[in-house]
Amino acid sequence: MSDRQTDALGRLWPAYGLDVPDGPVVPVDLADLFGRRAPVVLEIGSGMGDTTAMMAAADPDRDYLAVEVHTPGIANLLDLVDRGGLRNVRVAQGDALSLVSGLPEGVLDAVHVFFPDPWPKSRHHKRRIIQPTHVALLRSRLRPGGMLHCATDWAEYAEAMRETLEADPELVDAYGGFAPRPAHRPVTKFERRAITAGRPVADLLYRRR
Repeated sequence: MSDRQTDALGRLWPAYGLDVPDGPVVPVDLADLFGRRAPVVLEIGSGMGDTTAMMAAADPDRDYLAVEVHTPGIANLLDLVDRGGLRNVRVAQGDALSLVSGLPEGVLDAVHVFFPDPWPKSRHHKRRIIQPTHVALLRSRLRPGGMLHCATDWAEYAEAMRETLEADPELVDAYGGFAPRPAHRPVTKFERRAITAGRPVADLLYRRR
């Protein structure tokens, strides 16, 4: 990590960070975490944090909870939060599904799963975040009308995602198939590299009934 990131992690983690412990599920009070009551967007796998920071800056009336396991990415997001003066971002470190299990049902305005690991080998598909039991958990934490937004640059995973989301009886496809690229999702360096490599990006947006 850079000196700036290390400094941001040390200074800001006590105020903006949330540890997701291994073991028993720990309840999470979002109003207490953010210090206010506002719609909350959960970002699963925030990477280096660029997307989270840009979306939060453009959307100050909603709170953004990013969950990531990679410490340098967490530190970079905290640095972006500091430089942007963002007060509507919190960062959790640990397993996303454990975090979600600790949230009350119907509490989230949206869940974003952008460019998750595609686990391309068949024997590794069970590790994918978008699979039926995980989707049912994520959907249960959405409010009625809340949005589950997935994006991937891996064509086979995009089709698998669509099949899984279509099979959930309480999710409704907001676009009748792959969605046009939403203007609110920033283009990141990762996405530009994917496009340059010839991998088209697929967006899927599903609402909870």
